[in-house]
Amino acid sequence: MEVIHTAIWTTDLDQMKEFFIDDIGLEHQKDFVGDDGVTNYYVGGEEGATIQLKHDPDADIEVDPSGIAHVAISVDDTNELVESLEEREDCQAVDGPKTINDGVADRRIA
Repeated sequence: MEVIHTAIWTTDLDQMKEFFIDDIGLEHQKDFVGDDGVTNYYVGGEEGATIQLKHDPDADIEVDPSGIAHVAISVDDTNELVESLEEREDCQAVDGPKTINDGVADRRIA
């Protein structure tokens, strides 16, 4: 058994693609528009599970992220990436960067 993907609804697909591909460094894996008109756009790393970005251009959807605690993505340098995103987007990280021990090793998270 394996995890295949996590789906996230978005009201701005271009912004989400920019974040996950340009900012984080994930790669476009595949995309398709379903019979229902919903765009399904997948991003991921070199191997493993992907993130499915779902966008319905005809729906008046209010995306409520309250059920998503976080999405874990491995990056080369957490501090550098957070600093770059904060400067470019003129924003502040909600939490971190900081070091935690997940029971296996110390990890930098944000």
